[in-house]
Amino acid sequence: MFGSKSAPSDNASYNRLNKDEAVVLFVDHQTGLLSLCRDMPAAEFKNNVMAFAKITKYFDLPAVMTTSFEQGPNGPMIPELKEMFPDAACIARPGEINAWDNPDFVKAVKKTGRKQLIIAGIVTEVCVAFPTLSALAEDFEVFVVTDASGTFNDISRNAAWLRMQQGGAQLLTWFAMANELRRDWREDMAGYTELFHDIIPEYAPLIDSYQAVSDAK
Repeated sequence: MFGSKSAPSDNASYNRLNKDEAVVLFVDHQTGLLSLCRDMPAAEFKNNVMAFAKITKYFDLPAVMTTSFEQGPNGPMIPELKEMFPDAACIARPGEINAWDNPDFVKAVKKTGRKQLIIAGIVTEVCVAFPTLSALAEDFEVFVVTDASGTFNDISRNAAWLRMQQGGAQLLTWFAMANELRRDWREDMAGYTELFHDIIPEYAPLIDSYQAVSDAK
């Protein structure tokens, strides 16, 4: 559905997310902006954002947060996010709409020394798309977590996805993010399944069943 600028070449490479090369960007997940996210049910969106955060925490990825015009109607960062990452850089932008226009934010991102940017935010076509395109122009590799980003409606979301993809961003979900970082179920099987138990209600019975069988052996 969402095509790139040109057809992929025969030698197109699959560049995977790497937990040693990635930094996570939370852009404008603010209390005053949550009500703008109408392209998915509110409870589902909030769960997706927290899942995105828990995966970031699980893999011990560096996180950079930023807010836009926090003293105005946009409000503060979602409290649960701030509590989960008390030591993360959190840049309160005084007015810049594009987070990449704020030198403190860019400095915090570059300070991590990482070139893979995993980004999500509110709203998708502005707060996510603008810094994504700006970072791509500086040769960062950008992965957009689509279901932890929200906006007004499907039209706004799809236009943003298309624009970012045409610019070179990779689109994925938080579940794809987690599994691409993990790569092998055998690494911390108990901890990894417990992560999904907490954030995927539909997956919990499967894990409970598996655990019961394992305990009975």
